[in-house]
Amino acid sequence: MKVKNYIQLALVSVGLLLTGCEQSFEELEKDPNRAVTAPASLVLQGIEFDMYNNTGRPFSSEMRWNQFYAINYNYYGNNEYQWSEMPNHFYTLKNVVKMEQEAKRSGAADVNPYSALGKFFRAFFFDQMSARVGDLPLSEALQGTSVITPKYDSQKDIYLQVLKWLDESNADLATLIAKGETSVAGDFYFGGDLRKWQKVVNAFKLRVLTRLSKKEGEAELNIKGRFAEMLNNPTQYPLLTGMVDNLEFKSNNFNKYPSNPDNFGFDATRQNMAQLYIGLLVERKDPRVMVTAEPAGAELKAGKQPSDFTAFVGASSGEDLADMSEKAGRNNGAGFAPGAYSFQSRSRYYTTYTGENVFIVGYPEMCFNIAEGINRGWATGTAEDWYIKGIKASQEFYGVKDGSLTMTYSKTGGRDAADFARYTVDFNFDTYYAQPLVKYSGNNMAGLEQIITQKYLAFFMNSGMEAYFNYRRTGFPKFMTGVGTGNSGRIAMRWQYPFSERTTNEANYQSAIERQYSGKDDINDLVWILK
Repeated sequence: MKVKNYIQLALVSVGLLLTGCEQSFEELEKDPNRAVTAPASLVLQGIEFDMYNNTGRPFSSEMRWNQFYAINYNYYGNNEYQWSEMPNHFYTLKNVVKMEQEAKRSGAADVNPYSALGKFFRAFFFDQMSARVGDLPLSEALQGTSVITPKYDSQKDIYLQVLKWLDESNADLATLIAKGETSVAGDFYFGGDLRKWQKVVNAFKLRVLTRLSKKEGEAELNIKGRFAEMLNNPTQYPLLTGMVDNLEFKSNNFNKYPSNPDNFGFDATRQNMAQLYIGLLVERKDPRVMVTAEPAGAELKAGKQPSDFTAFVGASSGEDLADMSEKAGRNNGAGFAPGAYSFQSRSRYYTTYTGENVFIVGYPEMCFNIAEGINRGWATGTAEDWYIKGIKASQEFYGVKDGSLTMTYSKTGGRDAADFARYTVDFNFDTYYAQPLVKYSGNNMAGLEQIITQKYLAFFMNSGMEAYFNYRRTGFPKFMTGVGTGNSGRIAMRWQYPFSERTTNEANYQSAIERQYSGKDDINDLVWILK
């Protein structure tokens, strides 16, 4: 009986081996422990997280390059504009393709929520990359193994495609909504609400049109016509109506805000506020400075009150890092040594893991973009109205509104409740707005500078590198330079291409570098949209 069983077992084993030999190579190379498919809803979540995590988080190097804060301790980095390769979002774009494929595989129609959002994501990430480097592979990119050395498309063609994707995304979302298909599974930004996503798509298109301001004379881009069409057709192009429509990331105890109780001992005194940001708020007597920053210890020691705007001092990003470190002051083991510079607010950023919501596409920016377009003559309307809406929205995000405002600062440089002291300041928007630096000067260059400056202030710790991109495009506000910013006292104008392109796509890479930058992948050259 045992012999018979052994023979049967052997025959079964041989049969299995023979069956395995009939499998294709593609089947055999699949790893049974690794998934090759995933629900489109799950892929969407990864893409959405990358929008926040890989494009400029709060209190990151990007925010130093925006000159919102500065590092004063070289172990953690520096304030130099010595960039290398751009952030490579092609990995995320591959997931966008996968999301679209999985939606179709599950039986979705050609126009479905994932395909509509996919067009927006393609526009978003190609804009993020092209704004940094210029020409990129696009028309032959994301083709898998069928095209392994894709050609580079011109930056003009890239932005034509970006605008086309945005128009198609808006139209597809409108079609879905009209049919009653108003939600998408897996979305953690809006709980799946496609109506809010449609507003974001159009607000982002206004950002792109504003980004292309130096090319307003390019007939094919038609910046003025596209901008006016959007403002004149609110039904076709719905826009954000307030802060509730923001595309924003909300931290929690798992995905913690970058400045939080866990890292207080590491960076609370090793990164101080930058003078560009602090100085603009102080000059305008803007209470936002009292919400985001602490009064400088040395100024309080000298007798100033925390309610005195001049008690808030930032360090020039161009200052020598060793000098900044010496002036900043930190806990020397015997208590906090008051320093010359303001630090970020302990009560706002180091007593909680949730910090504040981080805008990716926000209502204040949209208001300022509309104001800028009207200032430039792209559309009819009242730029001042949108300018005021943008200021008020940003201020109210920080709790700044008419009345008596309660502010908090740390007396000892600690973060415990016992260390905090409170003070009050009175605020009236009409009084604030009446200041010459704030009141809109009209549709002229002075008015444009005011719009861009207030947009800069509203970008504090959000929207990635948009503050820098606006400075690079307009020169406002003027960034500070010096030995601390490196690069021979220059603000870098672009990133380099991924180093892998020099070996895996060398011919096309070299052609693109020669065509755009005379053969040098230099961070100080101008991309086409800036020329």
